[in-house]
Amino acid sequence: MDDQRYLYVSNVGKHEVRRYKLGEKNGTLVAGGNGIGYGLNQLNYPTYLFVDRDHSVYVSDCWNYRVMKWVEGAKEGIVVAGGQWKG
Repeated sequence: MDDQRYLYVSNVGKHEVRRYKLGEKNGTLVAGGNGIGYGLNQLNYPTYLFVDRDHSVYVSDCWNYRVMKWVEGAKEGIVVAGGQWKG
C-alpha cells in the first residue's frame, strides 16, 4: 500500500500491474496491460513491486531481466536496470 492507501497488485498472467482503492473491483492499470512482450509498454511476468513517494511504480520484469519504472499516468515504462537479457 502507498501513503494514500492504494493497494498495488501484480498480475503475472495478464502481464500488468493495477492499483486499487478500498472496495474497488477493477482497479486502475498502472503498468503493462499490452500483453506479454519486451516493448516499453509491455511486461513479461511482473513479479516484485515498489512504489515511491511520487507514486511511480518500479516493477521487476522477471522474464525480460529488467527493472521498469512507470511514472504515474505514463503509457510506457523506463528501463532503470538490466534489459540486456541474462547477466
